[in-house]
Amino acid sequence: MMYLVKRCIFQQLTFRVVTKLTSQAKMMSTLKTPLDYIVQQNDMSFETKTKEFCKQYSELPPNKRIDVLKQLAVNYTFDKDNTKTAAESYLKLQSNGTAVHLKAADRLKSSLMPHYAFAFNRIRKIDGGVKFLVDVREDILKMLPSLNFNEDSTHYLKALNNFLKEVLAFSFNIGFLKLERVTWASSCSMLQKISEYEAVHPVRNWTDIKQRVGPYRRCFVFTHSCMPEEPLVVLHTALTSDISSSVASIVRPNKSQSIKDTDGKKLQTDAENPELVQAAIFYSITSTQKGLHGIELGNQIIKKVVHEVQAEFPHISKFSSLSPIPGFRDWLLLELKKMTNGSSVVTSYFSEKDQAVFERLGHKNLWSTLQSVIASNRWIDDGSLQEFLKTPLMKICAHYLYTEKRRAYALNSVAHFHLRNGAVMWRLNWLADTSPRGLDNSCGMMVNYRYYLKDTESNSKNYIENHYINASEDFQTLLTPAFTKSSL
Repeated sequence: MMYLVKRCIFQQLTFRVVTKLTSQAKMMSTLKTPLDYIVQQNDMSFETKTKEFCKQYSELPPNKRIDVLKQLAVNYTFDKDNTKTAAESYLKLQSNGTAVHLKAADRLKSSLMPHYAFAFNRIRKIDGGVKFLVDVREDILKMLPSLNFNEDSTHYLKALNNFLKEVLAFSFNIGFLKLERVTWASSCSMLQKISEYEAVHPVRNWTDIKQRVGPYRRCFVFTHSCMPEEPLVVLHTALTSDISSSVASIVRPNKSQSIKDTDGKKLQTDAENPELVQAAIFYSITSTQKGLHGIELGNQIIKKVVHEVQAEFPHISKFSSLSPIPGFRDWLLLELKKMTNGSSVVTSYFSEKDQAVFERLGHKNLWSTLQSVIASNRWIDDGSLQEFLKTPLMKICAHYLYTEKRRAYALNSVAHFHLRNGAVMWRLNWLADTSPRGLDNSCGMMVNYRYYLKDTESNSKNYIENHYINASEDFQTLLTPAFTKSSL
């Protein structure tokens, strides 16, 4: 009897697997037909076929979607023969007068339009179509790094990605976005999504999210008319008495706030006192849609939130971020590893005196021990090591933020974001985030990027055009080596 039962179960499972595989194969074979329909400009049944394509694509597993996207990118690109003819005509007609020349230019521009442009235009018009395009671009961005760039199809897929980015950049223009404040009275769905999307300081529970949208806090999101219940960017702001130097004063497991009264005592009340609000701290910004990568929404929401906060608290003049430094510890560990070959930028931040101090602390080899304790985060539990590492680590981190570059801009992505927005690299904070994530990101350090509103435009222009980083005097003092041989 048991044998028969097992055999029956096995047959049922086999049937389900075969049915699923057959269904996927059938779906792949029929996807081409909806594609053909939705790229034809004059087909009146395009809406039905477009919805059919979107549904079938969404039901495919990720490893099958790549085949559909490659088919779309390669088979429905621009007409190369038509483009060649239009280009030749454009060159021949350059001397035939302005009107003729411009018409030839229009024909050339039109010939370069890929056929899948019609498909995307039609997908945008159906319910859920914009979100579908965002998800498709997310699929492409996930796939590209693992593809073979020696294959032509990969380059066609890159072109498809670039085209999608342009379409989405237009669809998510600031004029189409709505700024909404999220409070405890907002829908459960919105609060849930805010909690799930949080990428900087994970939300612990409902009490935590209640505090983050409660008194002395402002949580704003961008939404789009085509995705009304979907937050696109989330910006958490703390209203404080001064520019915060530690995330512990902002993100707490209890109801205590980071506002103090005139006697310096922390307030435990839910009522806000506007007179005690002297600074607005942007402590977390999260882009929720990976398919919108490269479309700048973060800088726009900061500008909008500054305007909202100023309207509510006209006396506020201090606007600053309290930002993580993702990637610093990984960069530092690579530099310490280089010391085995005798060369690294961190060399000038330690002297022979430090070696002696290190030995008195019970450690032998400076570089290998540093690599070990930083990789394991063991130093945070050793007061002597904390004190020893404070100055050199802060100076090395300042060097990383200010000096290390990628294509002439700040290597650190968060630094690049705020500097591009026109902020000033204002203050580096020691042990500002001692959570496991904070230690893994940047040995617990965080940085304030301060926004001087009258200077943001000029700072942004100077950074973008001249790659100039505006840093405060206090920050610049960290940029000199901690020790030099002449000081020994």
